[in-house]
Amino acid sequence: MYEQFGFVGAVAEGHLVIPVRSVEQAAGDDLGTAVPGIRSGSPADLPAMIRMYNTAHAQRPWTHARHTGWNRLIPQATWKPGSQTLILQTDGAAAGYAVLQGRAFGDPLSSLTVDELVAENAAAARRLLMAIARLCWKRRLSEFTVREPADGLTGRVARHMGCTYQQRYPPSGGMMAAVLNRSSLLRKLEPELRRRAAVQQPDQVYDKAFDALRRGDLFPDDKALIRLLLGYWATDDAYVHGMPVPERYRDLCNAWFPGGGTQSLPTPYAHRLDRY
Repeated sequence: MYEQFGFVGAVAEGHLVIPVRSVEQAAGDDLGTAVPGIRSGSPADLPAMIRMYNTAHAQRPWTHARHTGWNRLIPQATWKPGSQTLILQTDGAAAGYAVLQGRAFGDPLSSLTVDELVAENAAAARRLLMAIARLCWKRRLSEFTVREPADGLTGRVARHMGCTYQQRYPPSGGMMAAVLNRSSLLRKLEPELRRRAAVQQPDQVYDKAFDALRRGDLFPDDKALIRLLLGYWATDDAYVHGMPVPERYRDLCNAWFPGGGTQSLPTPYAHRLDRY
């Protein structure tokens, strides 16, 4: 429906899949013993959770800074699963938290999903992952899912322990972006495109290619342009989807759109607890 009004989807669904055995081997501890400093959360912990979340994620593309009164946690009710919150406390203060997806009464213990896991440092993230792995160990689960971006602190710690990052692109395009004004957007991004192409002085080929891109003669599909600009696609991905590039512009487009994201910018990530 949103596409009828000019919205462009670009954000993929991604999550970390962490084997319990990998956490146990990386931690070197017995998962049969309790992780020190872990307790159940309460509404009194929300201010500290909001502060940690904003510190970790507020500057990430597609993420919203949480205001003081934020509370999107689902309360527990009869026959209705609620959010389960774990708090890691060190030296009398909260150092990290995890929000576990609730399980409805009667549901089999077949999976465990963490909607959010934020910690102040790598050691705190490690202890939270150990606590969740212990829950899985008690429930006889071999792995658990964490809905966090791979390039965040939690993602880096999980990757060090040994996990996989699974990503899917919904056919609809997923979450909304903004109404795209192609010409205005590309004018604002032109300095970066010039930097990628290593073109500082006037260049006839560059100017013609840029004008074609701005008009829509080059990569006319706005969805494809968004994916190219954000690094989800390289120029070769556009070929796969039936968008040819004139031979005279090929080297330039490869420089503009190398794909694979960029290490200097965080991955756009729409956090599940903040979606509509």
